[in-house]
Amino acid sequence: MSSKVALIGAGAMGGAIGARLVETGNHLTVFDLDSEKVAALTAKGASAAASASLAASVSDCVILSLNSPRIVRAAVFGPGGVAEGAKPGTLIIDMSSIDPDATKELAADAREKGLRWVDSPLSGGAPKALVGQLTLMAGGRDEDVRDAHEVLRHVASNYTHMGPPGAGQTTKLINQVLCALNFLAVAEATQLALDAGVDAAKIPQALKGGRADSAILQEYMPRYVAKDYRRTGRIDNMVKDLNGAQDLARRTNTAMPLTAVCAEIHRMLTAAGLGGEDQAALMEFFKGPNKEIAE
Repeated sequence: MSSKVALIGAGAMGGAIGARLVETGNHLTVFDLDSEKVAALTAKGASAAASASLAASVSDCVILSLNSPRIVRAAVFGPGGVAEGAKPGTLIIDMSSIDPDATKELAADAREKGLRWVDSPLSGGAPKALVGQLTLMAGGRDEDVRDAHEVLRHVASNYTHMGPPGAGQTTKLINQVLCALNFLAVAEATQLALDAGVDAAKIPQALKGGRADSAILQEYMPRYVAKDYRRTGRIDNMVKDLNGAQDLARRTNTAMPLTAVCAEIHRMLTAAGLGGEDQAALMEFFKGPNKEIAE
């Protein structure tokens, strides 16, 4: 069954989600401040809206794919925002990765205006969105999360209700800690293999199915070896998520020493001008005399 969906935010991730929704027969209306991003989706069959309000007014569900709580709040409650045009009972699905406490406040404000809210951040990136294989962790009321799945099933193969509003975002922070540590561990191991004269390109196959195996090992060690820095994510976005995880750890008095080191390395690379690069550029941290991987 197709749905009338508004998409607010058509960047790398939002664009992939939008493309998949159009491909699977949904009626998509898109708004983004970048007209080129909107054009990329209208070329696939989406409709363009002049504002978030207008996009919401012709839709039963609104998906947000944005970068910060401030931007999310402005897109929903600001002038020309979703709340101005949305019909009572409209379901807002926030697929952004933002702070859990900010999400709780946004959900409460939405309820006051007669709107419903589900936070459903994702794992898998744009490539998985395009083939409908995202992993989604949802926070919200039971009925709202069930209704959100009617739309999100087109982009996700794994969808789990984690609890009330904010629970999805908390789970995403945990996901990002695990991913960031794995990215860094695989980068470090790749450099060791190169320095030791082992064919690092063979390691993913050699370790496949063993306890050291992971999706990141299989995808990223070959990219590290090949110096393939094509962007599917951004180091500075990971910094944002690791900052969020550390903020949560301070509030819960949770010791996270490995995350602290990992976050500092990400910040160092961002300070060196690599914040806009893919996680593959973590290999730059190991750059030094006679290193083969980074030039």
